[in-house]
Amino acid sequence: MAANVNHTYLSYLVFSTLGLSSLCLIEARKGGFNVELIHRDSPKSPLYNPLETTSTRVTNALRRSFNRVHRFKPTSVSIKTAEAYLIVDDGEYLMNISIGTPAFNIVAIVDTGSDLIWTQCKPCSQCFKQNATLFDPSESSTYKTFSCSASQCENLEGNSCSNNKSCQYSVFYGDNSFSNGDLAADTLTLASTTGRPIAVPKTVIGCGHNNDGTFDEKTSGIISLGGGDVSLISQLGTSIAGKFSYCLLPISKTGQSSKMNFGSNAIVSGNGVVSTPLAKKSPTTFYFLTLEAVSVGSQRIKFTGSSFGTDDGNIIIDSGTTLTLFPEDFYSELESAVSSKINATKVDAPEGLSLCYDARTEFAVPDITIHFTDADVKLQPMNTFVLVSDTVACFAFNSFQDFSIYGNLAQMNFLVGYDTDKQTVSFMPTDCFKN
Repeated sequence: MAANVNHTYLSYLVFSTLGLSSLCLIEARKGGFNVELIHRDSPKSPLYNPLETTSTRVTNALRRSFNRVHRFKPTSVSIKTAEAYLIVDDGEYLMNISIGTPAFNIVAIVDTGSDLIWTQCKPCSQCFKQNATLFDPSESSTYKTFSCSASQCENLEGNSCSNNKSCQYSVFYGDNSFSNGDLAADTLTLASTTGRPIAVPKTVIGCGHNNDGTFDEKTSGIISLGGGDVSLISQLGTSIAGKFSYCLLPISKTGQSSKMNFGSNAIVSGNGVVSTPLAKKSPTTFYFLTLEAVSVGSQRIKFTGSSFGTDDGNIIIDSGTTLTLFPEDFYSELESAVSSKINATKVDAPEGLSLCYDARTEFAVPDITIHFTDADVKLQPMNTFVLVSDTVACFAFNSFQDFSIYGNLAQMNFLVGYDTDKQTVSFMPTDCFKN
């Protein structure tokens, strides 16, 4: 059954925590905890620009998204180079957290496709401009650098040893941005559902003294949610039982917020839940799923694979990529099927999009279902078409070389849960405003 396209467009969030008294991580295991999700373009967001139009926001988001995709290049998909191909100016989320004792607030880009947590630090021989004060590790009583012989140093790709035998990290990004500095441990503080933040002692972080590139001045570094050993998710470890979930709000709920959950709070259960296995592949940073087909109405189009493989783990799920991207041949067949079922006037597509229609008259769009292994995810019109201006709506899928990435537009109004212990990702249709 066809559905009418809604006037809704891109969903981008920032993460915000509450600055209250701390709660230990052990206590958090009892009930889990969460952080608040705030739309990137909400007035609550530090990135909010009231002068931007809808089309400008869409254009900027698509630019960031396609820049980001370069880090998934097949030649880059290895344990050694995974971090090197993150495009740092494409982050669609921010997280306000605290580092050190006493707690020092920072704002950093959140990324589900990278591992090392780092922030700019004093003294800084070369730093990109940021509005906030730099973190001064000398003022934190819990800050401690690692020696070159420490296991945390030896297991980190891109490590080196300073003259005083302290461990140094280096990360380089696909747009020539970079960060270099001390590998250290300090207390990281996150918000809790109890209203008291969670203190995570001895968190491995990078303290950057030499950083530059295309970073936003409202941010100070990177918060990593990937699957690698030093990501936030991995370091929270048994305290969250490998579980986290999020619910991405539609843009129509600008000014509202939802939550990202950790631990027992992140369990996705109830009517309509479907789960698909995570595929174990290198690099462990990325979350690989297996796509079998995409249906447009009753027409099922078999997915033949991508640069990530033809069988298990042939697509990455990524909260920082805007569109859902497929290899060119498969996308062409998909677009043809969608186009054949829409009775509307086609118009020229802006850069980064392919199939667009005149939206001044409401039109019906076909049902689209994503068939992952063991999980059929039926999308809503807000997941499949995006309003790029007052008069133009475009298909929220496209091709990009031989990539396959399940983007964040397709995840709006779904509770998406990751269980890295059971190696599954679950989807449940959800009104993220109410949940």
